[in-house]
Amino acid sequence: MASQFPQENAASLIERARRLILQPKDEWPRIDAEPMTVKGIMTGWAAPLAAIGPIAGLIGSLVFGYHLFGITYRPSIGAAVTTAVVSYVLALVGVWVIAQIIDALAPTFGGAKDPVAATKVAAYSMTAGWIAGIFQIIPMLSFLGLLGLYSLYLLYLGLPRLMKAPQDKAAGYTVATIVAAIVVMAVIGFATSALTSRLVRPAFDAGAVSGTMSVPGVGSVDLGKLDAATKQMQAAAEKAEAGAKSGAPVSLTPPATLQAFLPESVGGWKRGDVETASGGAGGIGGSKAEARYTSGSDTITLSVADVGAMGALAGLGSALNVQSNRETRDGYERTNTVDGRMVTEKWSNASRNGEYNVIVGNRFAVSAEGSAPDASAFKSLVSAVDLSKLDSLAKN
Repeated sequence: MASQFPQENAASLIERARRLILQPKDEWPRIDAEPMTVKGIMTGWAAPLAAIGPIAGLIGSLVFGYHLFGITYRPSIGAAVTTAVVSYVLALVGVWVIAQIIDALAPTFGGAKDPVAATKVAAYSMTAGWIAGIFQIIPMLSFLGLLGLYSLYLLYLGLPRLMKAPQDKAAGYTVATIVAAIVVMAVIGFATSALTSRLVRPAFDAGAVSGTMSVPGVGSVDLGKLDAATKQMQAAAEKAEAGAKSGAPVSLTPPATLQAFLPESVGGWKRGDVETASGGAGGIGGSKAEARYTSGSDTITLSVADVGAMGALAGLGSALNVQSNRETRDGYERTNTVDGRMVTEKWSNASRNGEYNVIVGNRFAVSAEGSAPDASAFKSLVSAVDLSKLDSLAKN
């Protein structure tokens, strides 16, 4: 029936996903014009693609395990399957919730309420994030999951068109939806963690948790930074499309160059094993170097990654001034923008495990994670990397 969503076979689904990622300006009009239903979109598009990340994570955890502090941990099959199922179900719930938000906000920004169009926007804009989930299958390349942020650019292009928002209100509508999506994804992340903890470890004591997440409203968004970020995203998309057509190799910082940023020692921390990796196609890819540092019985992994042109998407964090803070009796998780750079940090008092991550020049990700006497050790290791030199390298 013409009013029903045509069930995608594997070939057509892959082809549409490829066009949406590499030629989004051409593909969104096709999606807009194609007759669909909410049920058809959820079962024919969202359901198969949303499964990529959970399945990849399931395989990766069982085959490769998690490498932390010099040891490898592999979860039981039951625990891994439970985590994958919960993640998958909540991913689909997230699509539905975001679609409801998009539809509800439409009249506020001069658009037309249309639940089918809203579901199209929610489901198709998440395509990049779902596909990027495949990198969970190889732990060393999991940092390439950052490429999923390209979904925000897909949302930026598709939302105003499908929801018929006037041009002068399109930016505000897009920003409001991105803000809502960030909050929804954060809530789903917390819910996934809570549910898997309860299902996998019924005796797990979550403790008393209190937290806040403040994301500015439309009025406080730096539209100049937002405009710059979207232009960078557009450039990344055009570069990816050009690379796919020409077959030219992805331009990335060689892993050996990144390895040179890893110091021999920092204070009492001595460098040990070093690993490097790189990969990419069609103008999209990344390279990475990481080393393990030890001090007594503690180990911290310090890494420097080049996420290529897609790193420009980190500029959205600065434009939206996103901040989050979650504190428990055991520690904290924070996200802030410091000196124009997105910084995230975590710490657990009980396990003495933590991490500190910073995005440099909207291109490089520098991260320290492991176990330490206190949280300051992670920041010290990251600070030992020449961030100003990375900034300069990002501009070349």
